[in-house]
Amino acid sequence: MDEQRRPYQQCLGEQVRISCGAHPRCVPKISLRPNTRSPMQTLRYSYNAVVVGSNGGIGGALFNALKIDARCNVVQGVDRITFPQFELANENSIVNVAEDLRARVECIDLLIVATGILSLSGSRPEKSLSALDGESMAQIFRVNAIGPALLLKHFSPLIRKQSKAVVAVLSARVGSISDNRLGGWISYRASKAALNQIVKTASIELARSRPESVCVALHPGTVDTRLSRPFTSHRIKLEPAAAATTLLNVIDHMTAAQTGTFLDYEGHSVGW
Repeated sequence: MDEQRRPYQQCLGEQVRISCGAHPRCVPKISLRPNTRSPMQTLRYSYNAVVVGSNGGIGGALFNALKIDARCNVVQGVDRITFPQFELANENSIVNVAEDLRARVECIDLLIVATGILSLSGSRPEKSLSALDGESMAQIFRVNAIGPALLLKHFSPLIRKQSKAVVAVLSARVGSISDNRLGGWISYRASKAALNQIVKTASIELARSRPESVCVALHPGTVDTRLSRPFTSHRIKLEPAAAATTLLNVIDHMTAAQTGTFLDYEGHSVGW
């Protein structure tokens, strides 16, 4: 099986003690080449990471960057390759993945949600109100807003309580209401705006039981992926690996004071 598609990627070292609760346990590890500098300096040593959407352009790059981090204990990819029954729009499948994760790790220090669709297969984003289709719009909301909300519902109990933990959900600048000057792309814009509200609300709840947690929406920039390529031919795009580096840098520098915010790939605030 391709290394980047392994459902359970253990990071560097020969053995690691997974200890978030009262019952630490050891698991064998495999050796990989370390980064010269860990992208995650502010998470505890031997942190656990989960990347949902690890078979996508940005999600895959984030997964690859984390799996060679010397400070990482375990990075778990979640997608339809690693979990064939996983379906973002199906709550039962999310419950099953959460139960599987609970059996693998006792807590999550870094949860990245890198999922989303711009439009349905065979269609393009709407340019006007007259192009709206209610059923298509509902499906886009299901993937871009409801699915991530259900992930937060079932994965949040696994988020570490005792020290810094990060929940980073990839959003998009076009989901900003205050930044909307061109119109169009109605379903995508609205679903990402809804996602931002979900992240903001989740951050408030998480802070009550996990005061050092950071829960944020992140705009990754214009990245050269299968999703964006048909619509960004004349724009300067980041390669996925470069985007992953910038996003991890932003994540690493965030503090609990920034929870519930919407930031871009340079760490700048994006208006709601």
